[in-house]
Amino acid sequence: MTRTIATMPTVILPDGSRKSYDHDVPLAQVAADIGPGLARAALAAVIDDQIVGLDYVLTGDTEVRVRFLTKKDPEALSVLRHSCAHVMARAVMRLKPNVRLAFGPTVEGGFYYDFDLDEPLTEDDFPAIEAEMKRIIQAAEPFERIEEPREKALEICKSLCQPYKVEHIGEGLAEHETVSFYRQGEFIDLCRGPHVPTPKAIGAFKLLSIAGAYWKGDQSREQLQRLYGTAFFTQKELDAYLEQLEEAKRRDHRVLGKKLELFTINPLVGSGLILWLPKGSVVRGELEKFIRGELEDRGYLPVYTPHIGRIELYQTSGHYPYYKESMFSPIVLEEDEQYLLKPMNCPHHIMIYQSRPRSYRELPLRLAEFGTVYRYEQSGELSGMTRVRGFTQDDAHIFCTDEQVEEEFLSCLNMTQFVLETLGLTNYRVRLGFHDPSSDKYVGDKGAWREAEAALVRVCKKLGLEAEPEEGEAAFYGPKVDFVVTDCIGREWQLGTVQLDYNLPSERRFDLEYIGSDNRPHRPVMIHRAPLGSLERFMGVLIEHFAGAFPLWLAPEQARVLVVSQKFEEYARQVERQFKQAGLRVRGDYRSEKIGAKIRDAQMEYVPYMLVVGGREVEQGTVAVRDRIEGDLGAMPVQDAIVKLQEETRARTVRQTFTSSVGLGDRGTRNAY
Repeated sequence: MTRTIATMPTVILPDGSRKSYDHDVPLAQVAADIGPGLARAALAAVIDDQIVGLDYVLTGDTEVRVRFLTKKDPEALSVLRHSCAHVMARAVMRLKPNVRLAFGPTVEGGFYYDFDLDEPLTEDDFPAIEAEMKRIIQAAEPFERIEEPREKALEICKSLCQPYKVEHIGEGLAEHETVSFYRQGEFIDLCRGPHVPTPKAIGAFKLLSIAGAYWKGDQSREQLQRLYGTAFFTQKELDAYLEQLEEAKRRDHRVLGKKLELFTINPLVGSGLILWLPKGSVVRGELEKFIRGELEDRGYLPVYTPHIGRIELYQTSGHYPYYKESMFSPIVLEEDEQYLLKPMNCPHHIMIYQSRPRSYRELPLRLAEFGTVYRYEQSGELSGMTRVRGFTQDDAHIFCTDEQVEEEFLSCLNMTQFVLETLGLTNYRVRLGFHDPSSDKYVGDKGAWREAEAALVRVCKKLGLEAEPEEGEAAFYGPKVDFVVTDCIGREWQLGTVQLDYNLPSERRFDLEYIGSDNRPHRPVMIHRAPLGSLERFMGVLIEHFAGAFPLWLAPEQARVLVVSQKFEEYARQVERQFKQAGLRVRGDYRSEKIGAKIRDAQMEYVPYMLVVGGREVEQGTVAVRDRIEGDLGAMPVQDAIVKLQEETRARTVRQTFTSSVGLGDRGTRNAY
């Protein structure tokens, strides 16, 4: 059977229908041929998974699948924001002389553009910039794509006095024979696109903040100003996003961490290094106790490993040099012996596995550790507890046979689900991280990668987890499953992770073995898993998710005894002792302040329960229980109140009041997970 060769561009639409042309055709024309409604609504298109502008021209003997993007498609928003970044840069150039442009990409929640200016921008400039952006949008001049040979592109950028663009063409685009620009009116910018047809699609926008940045992220290079903004198709969407940002500010773990005395960072200790204060340590301790109990029940064995290791260990594992830029510099000792601050726990656990011969009867061998690791993050990327240089992982590594892989991986996913749901983090999605076949950063043979990735897909199907593979998101030694959690105000956080690894046990790495039932050596498979991930990052997420108001089982102070008058202090101290003896975290407030002020202070410190003691309570041997969420619950015998709190603690009940501010004492809608 002979195959007919296409002689013209052919478009395959999502419904399977086809359109063929006998000439080169831009996508805008294809949309118009489908119908005037689509021609008006289309903003961009997807061709074989690549987002392109409507100015993209189909040429020659091509057959492509095309999906047009409108305001209803999530992908269209990033195109809109990229175009708004150009509008913002154009406005800045109109208002400020001698602006040197760097890069202006989209980011989560919006976009930014890096500028080099003679006179720095301040937030006082925002109204004028936004007003100029509105004028540009109203003018509705189209975004026009221009492609030029490299040499001509260099001449253009030199004539525009844009040295950063000149450098980028010479270095970053050195392999490109042609490069593209986008022109809008007098504004011309080196850009690969795509863009919306005209800026009229920008329904609403807002400038957000200014930050410092280095050219190409290099601290030894020029310091620039990074202007952040966001854009949406409608004002309603923008208003909702700005409200979310305000709520995020009120929940900022850096602010609440200081206010509630949970953690601190001291410059004398070092940037990105967390000092856990007593109250924060209680929360961390309860999380660790919870995880340790689950690990014991699931057959994990505890281990401890040092904070440093010889550089040869990480060279064998491949972490050095693959992650060299993210590691602290080697510690050089006598006779040139070199050590590294531990960037990963897995090589150390492998050494424990190798400490003696292993039999198939021992597998699966599950080794677990709350192991502290160190990464050299750039100073500009550090952020409270969520981006640090030293952090502790609830790490474990499973060594198993090929036949045990799916069952063990399934168990790891089950545990991660259980941990997240116990903490009330029930809104999550699963992301499969696969390797990029075109990249050279991954180790191991292709067959092992295919086998590992297929195993992950099978396990996710068994659990009913819908997960789309994302190429390029794998660890360098194996594919992984990430749990991406959405918190109560709609932000996403990548938390728990489970990774499958055929490479570190391989002959070219650590050459791991076990003796099988046939009395011959075999190669084990490794699974890396961490339900919480980094305890520091997880704590930062929890602070913001709960707005500092932890559920009872995690609360640093579970209840506070409050006396109406100091003459009831003796009885109140007896109550305090009884609660402490029952294993509850309680303290008393015996100040001479009025009871209303004491209640307000306890509310402001997110104490879940208040135990009020007055004359009636002393006479009847009771306490008046006040719930931070539900208010007064009335008087209870002391033992009944103890049992109530114990049962809620044992059940790890998660209740949360969502309020519009961090000022505690506000009553909100109760949400039970």
